[in-house]
Amino acid sequence: MSEFWSIYVSVLTIGTLVGLTWLLFSTRKGEKKSETHETMGHSFDGIEEYDNPLPRWWFLLFIGTLLFGVGYLILYPGLGNWKGLLPGYDEGWTGAREWEKEMDKANATFAPIFAKYAAMPVEQVAQDPAALKMGGRLFASNCSVCHGSDAKGAFGFPNLTDSSWRWGGDAGTIKATIMAGRIGMMPAWGEVLGENGVKNVSAYVRHDLAGLALPQGTSFNLQAGKQAYDTTCVACHGANGKGNPLLGAPDLTAPSSFIYGTSLAQLQQTIRHGRQGQMPAQNELLGNDKVQLLAAYVYSLSHVKSEDETAE
Repeated sequence: MSEFWSIYVSVLTIGTLVGLTWLLFSTRKGEKKSETHETMGHSFDGIEEYDNPLPRWWFLLFIGTLLFGVGYLILYPGLGNWKGLLPGYDEGWTGAREWEKEMDKANATFAPIFAKYAAMPVEQVAQDPAALKMGGRLFASNCSVCHGSDAKGAFGFPNLTDSSWRWGGDAGTIKATIMAGRIGMMPAWGEVLGENGVKNVSAYVRHDLAGLALPQGTSFNLQAGKQAYDTTCVACHGANGKGNPLLGAPDLTAPSSFIYGTSLAQLQQTIRHGRQGQMPAQNELLGNDKVQLLAAYVYSLSHVKSEDETAE
């Protein structure tokens, strides 16, 4: 809480207590000292209110609540950044640090387990059922919002269960990707190629590289598309369209790597306007030991066969 809001809350709270105290004693002065049969001059449903003083027990009870409030605000937090005179604010009688305490307790329990797996190769961790369960829970909490609960991706997010990897699918690269994140950018080529060039390159990529049929009734200059590809695209995707993991350039011969869609219109949109995506770094959030388990789980999705697959 900033200093301004701390002072604001404190002044408002203390002012309220002072105002209530003044109101209590000022109204007390105008009361009659003893009971009387005089009325207040108004009635409701035949019932009249006598002009008698409030009971003494009520007055003392009100005084008690004010004293309790003052004592509470001295001993406990309640006045802005004031933490109270009683010890224990940082140690635990308040819920202000409940999350940190729970995390410390969890780390004390699980840190040795995480450390054990962190000392093992990712490939070996991926063979451990218990480790994969922990990695799966980490994936569900941190990765499923983009890659899906089944890790098969979504529009703009890659499928982690197949063999198409933009930055490389070996264990070390997967862990490096999770730890440091990735930033991928496909530049826009619309102004460079022109509309006809965009359509021809898209058709060439879809038909000649990815091996997908072109829509019926369409006609494109595939040779011109190849020439434009060799001029503008080959630097990243390679002459054979296999891509370059060092740049995060996808393999254009594998339709599964087209995370923005394989239709001709979607390919044209990608080439015309470009694409940009970011995989956020998880190092600061999870730390090395948890990332080790997460990397092992992701690695297992496409590298480790299930018991049913092994039996077949």
